[in-house]
Amino acid sequence: MNKQFALLIFLVYSLNAGAQTWKPAGNKIRTSWSENINPTAAHTEYPRPQMKRDSWMNLNGLWDYTIRYKEEGKPVTFSGQILVPFAIESSLSGVGKTVGENNQLWYRKTFSLPASMKGKKILLNFGAVDWEAEVFVNGKTAGTHQGGYDPFSFDITGLIVKGPSQEIVIRVWDPTDGGPQPRGKQVSKPQGIWYTPVTGIWQTVWLEAVADSYFEDVYTVPDLDASAIEVHTALSGFKPGDKINISVTDQGKNITTKTFENIGPHKITLPGLQAWSPDHPKLYDLTISLERAGKPLDEVTSYFGMRKISLKKDENGIQWIMLNNQFQFQLGPLDQGWWPDGLYTAPSAEALRFDIEQTKAMGFNMIRKHVKVEPAAWYRYCDSLGMLVWQDMPSGDNTPGDRWTTNPSLEPTDKTRTDSSEKIYKTELKEMIDALRAFPSIVVWVPFNESWGQFKTVEISNWVKQYDPGRLVNSASGGNFHATGDIHDLHNYPDPLMHRPEVFAKDRSMVLGEFGGLGLPVENHTWTDRSNWGYQSFRNKDELFSRYQQLIEKLLPMIPKGLSAAVYTQTTDVESEVNGLMTYDRKVFKFNVDELKKLNNRLYEAKR
Repeated sequence: MNKQFALLIFLVYSLNAGAQTWKPAGNKIRTSWSENINPTAAHTEYPRPQMKRDSWMNLNGLWDYTIRYKEEGKPVTFSGQILVPFAIESSLSGVGKTVGENNQLWYRKTFSLPASMKGKKILLNFGAVDWEAEVFVNGKTAGTHQGGYDPFSFDITGLIVKGPSQEIVIRVWDPTDGGPQPRGKQVSKPQGIWYTPVTGIWQTVWLEAVADSYFEDVYTVPDLDASAIEVHTALSGFKPGDKINISVTDQGKNITTKTFENIGPHKITLPGLQAWSPDHPKLYDLTISLERAGKPLDEVTSYFGMRKISLKKDENGIQWIMLNNQFQFQLGPLDQGWWPDGLYTAPSAEALRFDIEQTKAMGFNMIRKHVKVEPAAWYRYCDSLGMLVWQDMPSGDNTPGDRWTTNPSLEPTDKTRTDSSEKIYKTELKEMIDALRAFPSIVVWVPFNESWGQFKTVEISNWVKQYDPGRLVNSASGGNFHATGDIHDLHNYPDPLMHRPEVFAKDRSMVLGEFGGLGLPVENHTWTDRSNWGYQSFRNKDELFSRYQQLIEKLLPMIPKGLSAAVYTQTTDVESEVNGLMTYDRKVFKFNVDELKKLNNRLYEAKR
């Protein structure tokens, strides 16, 4: 038996042994998808739909792990196995342990580089790791990254060794609420609206093989009024004489192909394309290739939607949110994107898509993604299913109970942050926009939620608008009100409320950024047996629906007066919160879906 064959037998045996010993941790409720988890095939879909390549290798699955004090160095031995890409605190990781700010989490994975990748440049990609990750390949440092919500990559070509086996070791440190970094609703001691920490790898890890010159980024900016798109590319190793070929197709039928001899951006006029909207989520495909001396070096596929989001003032001076130059009332749930078994990570692609499909089935046309960023696949589903997205920046450097007010007459205040805290926030805000700006479904950026860590509001809001002028900026959803951004956003529980439009809708559109929060605990489907709560609690589904109907009746007359959008709390229960449209495990709908849709549709029919 030769050495390579023996190694192959060992790897197959190890994978099978790991698959047999892995099981979900803990005794909390779980979704039905967790019953079908395959530890050798976790989240196998290509993780970057806006820039796809054929030559890639998924590294999800069982890794070695251990937890060590911060002061200790690289481990020699490991404690057990963890299922990537699920955070260590989650049930689906198979571990279910808390790390804490005084410890570090270590990962180890060995793999064999496919023959098709040998001789090429090798990129090691991470969807997201919370929060600080240092990566070693075959004992040498590949790089360090800070940021819990954005993708990052390292060129590990020079670290690949001869032989059949390569080793990746990762050190992760996450202070959760012990540091100033963006962390959303994670806290070291979960309670109320604050949830379990998420530490380490929580999105897909994968390899790509590329040429020496390759695309680092691709995104498209639509110009609906000019019937054109701008294709932006970032390249590594572009040389004079290189050509960029861009083909636009519709279901395999070529619309146009253009060739350019510079990096761009490249403007392409496309008359007659259909607009993207929730009712008609039309997408067009892109193929973008890099060519040198007639030979292809790199090729990626992407897509885009022709849509425009803007404000328009009516004859009474009221600002309205317009989609494709027409008023479209936007109604959506506050969506936190938490899972009882995977925490930040959905059990599967089917589960990730399920929430969006059911939100649409219930008659909503928008989702406010609340202080969390999702994997790229989630936004792809929103694009293809027709769901508008308001994207929050994850909050940080805040403490539960930071002041917020619904009274706009109070003098707005901003938090004072350290230079280090400001730098972390600004860096991660830019990284979030860079990672998500290609998705047409995203129409609003929300830098701050309420006053959680809110600082330099005018500066931040103006920067976001300048950096991505094709979207609206909701500077502080329900937070301290500054005269900045495109949107004046009020939170009120449980009943709808709006400020005087003749005062507050002259320079910005008016929205109700949060309302509702109607609670209904469902036996055997709650995270905890006690301390479950909602902003207002009910005993059964009939009482709940009747109260929701009252909220809609109160919303209806607000739309003609100047209300452009409303956000109901929330999509699902989350830990001890039971104010979801569905239970946390997604097994029980608290409303009749068809009846809820009929009720919600009344809001779209209201005349402005």
